Amino acid sequence: MSKLTFPSHPLLLGFDQLERLVERTARNGADGYPPFNIEVTGRNSFRITLAVAGFGDGDLSITVEKRQLIVRGHQHSDDKDDRVFLHRGIAARQFQRVFALADGVDVAQACLENGLLHVDLSRQEQEDTVQTIAIKRSQGKDATHG
Repeated sequence: MSKLTFPSHPLLLGFDQLERLVERTARNGADGYPPFNIEVTGRNSFRITLAVAGFGDGDLSITVEKRQLIVRGHQHSDDKDDRVFLHRGIAARQFQRVFALADGVDVAQACLENGLLHVDLSRQEQEDTVQTIAIKRSQGKDATHG
């Protein structure tokens, strides 16, 4: 008897992309920089907070591509190259963080405050709908079995 995996279970129709989403998320989440929090801020709202010390507004970009929230950071070097550090504990490297968004989840706003980038998300409330499917009578000899 073979074990069925989640995406290939016969009762889960149309979830083929779920396995790809899980693999892509695992691959993108391997790096721990920058650290982040995800919190529930309301019944249908969430907040992602990234610790981006040293990054300014112009160093950060937020895009949504194919239901993925992508946060990128790249510090532009001015005359910072002339500085000599005895210890450098504040990361200054570029980064990319990817978060998968479910259908109906949209970015409401983003703000940078005290070295923290807050990205607020909202989910549209789904209506409970009942759909009745008409059953057509098959015409022809193949309609009766037996």
